[in-house]
Amino acid sequence: MTEPAITPDLIAAHGLKPDEYQRILEIIGREPTFTELGIFSAMWNEHCSYKSSKKWLRTLPTKGPQVICGPGENAGVVDIGDGQALIFKMESHNHPSYIEPHQGAATGVGGILRDVFTMGARPIAAMNALSFGLPSHPKTAHIVKGVVEGIGSYGNCFGVPNVGGEVRFHASYNCNCLVNAFAAGLADADKIFYSAASGVGMPVVYLGAKTGRDGVGGATMASAEFDDTIEEKRPTVQVGDPFTEKRLLEACLELMETGAVISIQDMGAAGLTCSAVEMGDKGGLGIKLQLDDVPQRETHMTAYEMMLSESQERMLMVLHPEKEAAARAVFEKWDLDFAIVGETIPEDRFLILHGNAVKADLPLSKLSSEAPEYDRPWIPTPAAADMAPVPQIDPIDALKALISAPSYAYKGWVWEQYDHMVMADTVRAPGLGAGVVRVHGTGKAIAFTSDVTPRYVRANPVEGGKQAVAEAYRNLTACGARPLATTDNLNFGNPEKPEIMGQFVGAIQGIGAACAALDMPIVSGNVSLYNETDGKGILPTPTIGAVGLLDSLDDLIAGQPVEGDYALVIGAGQGHLGQSALLAEVFNREDGDAPHVDLEAERRNGEFLRANRALVRAATDLSDGGLALAGFEMAEGAGLGLTLDAGDTPTLFGEDQARYLLACGFDQAEALMVAAAAAGVPLHTVGRFGGNAVTMGASSAPLAELSDLYRGAFAAAIA
Repeated sequence: MTEPAITPDLIAAHGLKPDEYQRILEIIGREPTFTELGIFSAMWNEHCSYKSSKKWLRTLPTKGPQVICGPGENAGVVDIGDGQALIFKMESHNHPSYIEPHQGAATGVGGILRDVFTMGARPIAAMNALSFGLPSHPKTAHIVKGVVEGIGSYGNCFGVPNVGGEVRFHASYNCNCLVNAFAAGLADADKIFYSAASGVGMPVVYLGAKTGRDGVGGATMASAEFDDTIEEKRPTVQVGDPFTEKRLLEACLELMETGAVISIQDMGAAGLTCSAVEMGDKGGLGIKLQLDDVPQRETHMTAYEMMLSESQERMLMVLHPEKEAAARAVFEKWDLDFAIVGETIPEDRFLILHGNAVKADLPLSKLSSEAPEYDRPWIPTPAAADMAPVPQIDPIDALKALISAPSYAYKGWVWEQYDHMVMADTVRAPGLGAGVVRVHGTGKAIAFTSDVTPRYVRANPVEGGKQAVAEAYRNLTACGARPLATTDNLNFGNPEKPEIMGQFVGAIQGIGAACAALDMPIVSGNVSLYNETDGKGILPTPTIGAVGLLDSLDDLIAGQPVEGDYALVIGAGQGHLGQSALLAEVFNREDGDAPHVDLEAERRNGEFLRANRALVRAATDLSDGGLALAGFEMAEGAGLGLTLDAGDTPTLFGEDQARYLLACGFDQAEALMVAAAAAGVPLHTVGRFGGNAVTMGASSAPLAELSDLYRGAFAAAIA
């Protein structure tokens, strides 16, 4: 087959700028072949190279006594004691999920699970942070249904509990949904597998499913804005098979027990290209591949297609040659492909052979560690203008508006499609705050949460970045867990626009400050840029996935209020309404500044709650919707009414930070008051749980009426 001529149009179609192509010519001293152009395109696109974000990612805190492995590997690793480690990461599958919702979301789940088990961990939990356009948009219902089905079908078939996440709706996601997939797994701390190749002349082995033409160019597509040619991009979306992935998991874990693995890498974005280059580059070695030996499920595949295919359920491994027979036997037992497709070489070369021809011969190190790195111009986000006054509103009317909005309504329609009890270690199901999973065979548990408030980040990226971490800290603390570490999924628009780059820089500064102050280092993550359609960007959405440790399930705060319990709030509130859920949903306004985040208060109040957990029956953090929404959700979950003493809008719906709502009996409330006074922690009573109505000040409504509204609104909105 004749390869196409390298033209300016072809270069542009590969996402390479003229100056980047000039740099390629300088590196290799000649015009690249078509396959080489594809390889450079894959390795130098934003999705794989982080060329616009590397400078700022380096400023994040990534170390701590609990950190075994920080960013740079397939996933991050933290110590959870007793010789065990938790391996976790969050990644985006945004563009594919908009083009083909079911497969885009399903393969996002599959990819993040491989990132975890390629390091030797058995997955124990999944979460998803989902952002969709307005329910009234003609595409939204189709996308929501497809994404949720895709997540559910893949995770349920694979057999991993989906224990939490978030779902939001906003016009900025109308033509660019966000699907951020999280997975975590357990491994022995002394049996973790890394991706750096070592040893010369070692076999490079292809594992798993066969290679097809699905997903060719997917990583490049994920690094571009959308326009009206979006339907043409459908072939760049991968197709997943969760049953093959389950066999791949079992085969990989069994393979790792044989001692055959030198290094192993999942084939994700940019497929065979990225996995081979990263293994070689981390080990300071070259790689030679013979593509005739790659298992293929389609005929007449070209070198270009094989190198850039993103077919799912595949791994690449460097093998101890004397263990080949044992390793092959494992994969044959699980009915998966096992093929030696190359070897490590001492030279700095990425040599690709196909049909007795050299299809690519490139300096390997230049593809990865010497990819372009940009210091993009950026301008700080201007300070928010003063907010117009917020009219007083009947608090029950305001509550009804919030609980009937899809972003704040009960999300059972979503998580009831996910199996959250598979593996039988889920302690706390979705919908109640942080998800909690028992560490199998022990008394310990891990808590999981995912948080960000994009409106805050747009108004004030630094405070919004801080708030995302602080809310994750509070969600973990509210169930009694000690926050351990975080993973981030940084979703932004076009970084070539200085105002968008300014949002990114500000958010990174806020995230970094909060992670340092709260001892929650970033150990893994993902950057997703160019989330724009026809020049309109999404709300900046730096999702924070966080994990916490419960040394004993006896420490878990997972009760529900009972009749007569007191409602107490830890933390001080000034009635901050800027960028609040109330403004957005009741008044259709998004003005004012984000709430200020006092990191010292966050830490102090969180440590106070964990130290006094024995006195607390139920706890939740206060965030979107303030006291009114948190109080309603806590009461409704217990089937109880609630009386809140306040009737004014700022007290009920203000979104001041560093606050928790607690439920406890009279004696416990009294003991908490004494302890809070001694610790210098603000704590005050705000009402009582009980009865069959929700009352705020002088306004009241039957719990049953509000509950029906709350539990039916989501399905009604997307039906």
